[in-house]
Amino acid sequence: MISVIIPVYNEVTTIKEIVKRVQSVDLAKEIIIVDDASTDGTREALNELKEGEGITVLFHESNQGKGAALRTACKEVKGDIVIIQDADLEYDPQEYSKLIRPIIEGKADAVYGSRFLGGPHRVLLFWHYVGNKLLTLFSNMFTNLNLTDMETCYKVFKTSLLKELSIESNRFGVEPEITTKLAKLKCRIYEVDISYSGRDYGEGKKINWKDGVAAFYWIVKYNLWSK
Repeated sequence: MISVIIPVYNEVTTIKEIVKRVQSVDLAKEIIIVDDASTDGTREALNELKEGEGITVLFHESNQGKGAALRTACKEVKGDIVIIQDADLEYDPQEYSKLIRPIIEGKADAVYGSRFLGGPHRVLLFWHYVGNKLLTLFSNMFTNLNLTDMETCYKVFKTSLLKELSIESNRFGVEPEITTKLAKLKCRIYEVDISYSGRDYGEGKKINWKDGVAAFYWIVKYNLWSK
């Protein structure tokens, strides 16, 4: 069984649709949703899903960030493999089978779904693309990995491995933290190409240049100052 973790914050327009899409995937699964103190009606929408089969909904009383949501969800995981799924519609759950295959075949401990390996993608913001590439390059310089997309949402793990990582970051620093800790553990990491239907800021995209600058700090912190 796979466990799909969905951190969500102010995604009232997409949350029901993404849950529907995850449910339609033909794999044995559980869905764990953590609402990070949404204020736009997302919490009310999630209350309607709480009784759904295979769905666990958890609520934060204050906004803490994606990393904190992942920590909360990890306590509830029952599956053998964990997939992180954003609550927007940028990533396609129909690609789960491709993402878990290297783990199922015994080749990988973790799998990253890369937006930059040639899969179909919506054409969007140049500087956002450049920022992603720079952060991945900077991370690779410390970890000695050759990832193409460190900041991707689609990160997949053996459940035992994810729990061993002991996530510390509360917010978007969780992406470089996870990557650094996987590298330090000398885990077998695979990348697979995925499609990407990105959205712009007018459509609700939340990560911005400040998060990008902070990510450089987190890369240094977790590589040089963290065990």
